[in-house]
Amino acid sequence: MARVDPFRFLSSSVAVVTGGESGIGRACALRLGLAGIPVALTYFRDAKAAHDVVSEIAGHGGRAIARQTDVTSEAEVEALFAAAEATFGTVDLLVNSAGLNMSGIFLRDMSLAQFDRIVRSDLYGPFLTCRRMVRALDAANAPGRIVNTSSIHERAPRPGGVDYDAAKGGLAQLTATLALELAPRHIAVNSVAPGMILTPMNQSALDNPQALAARQSAIPWGRAGTAEEVADLIAYLLSPAADYITGTTVTIDGALSLTIAQGA
Repeated sequence: MARVDPFRFLSSSVAVVTGGESGIGRACALRLGLAGIPVALTYFRDAKAAHDVVSEIAGHGGRAIARQTDVTSEAEVEALFAAAEATFGTVDLLVNSAGLNMSGIFLRDMSLAQFDRIVRSDLYGPFLTCRRMVRALDAANAPGRIVNTSSIHERAPRPGGVDYDAAKGGLAQLTATLALELAPRHIAVNSVAPGMILTPMNQSALDNPQALAARQSAIPWGRAGTAEEVADLIAYLLSPAADYITGTTVTIDGALSLTIAQGA
């Protein structure tokens, strides 16, 4: 049976993908852009990587723009959406993938600046982008869909992760609360919670086969995931096929998060 692309119904949609220059964000931008959805993707430092994504989408007949954006800045988020709207029209699909990883610093040694840096990136950023998109959708009286990239560590803490774990826990509640607020408007809000995914956030494992094997041995499925697998899940949650799904976090981790308290 031929695979049906859920995006065949979304010819009029416009997407914003934050963190689109690498990892899950890059995979999402490509997944959407190659399906014919105009994409405005953000990058923080690597302009070349971001413009390579734009070029790849354009090479397949799609449309995309890349903008350097600090998602913790209200003004820069406003400029991002203004550029997307001027180029493509009202944004009705949003993927929040920009973020920073845990510091590995225990709370007793963590500076307020470090805690603030991660929370602003991983929680304030989605707050600002969600708010900006919702305001535009309200003005246009249009539906939409949002997917926030969380982590299994929103509920599975690690020592040295108080900054990241707190931010992702907050993101889970932002997602759920926003879903309740927006359900009457048919704006769906969901999260995905990846486990170990082979992206630059796990570069140390990618560079060390022994470290990679050790980490993968802890995963019941026996391997780490790929950014493309997460992007496919996010694509589904953005599609009309997921119309009745809102306010939830979908875990994609090869059952890693189910191993808590095993063996004791």
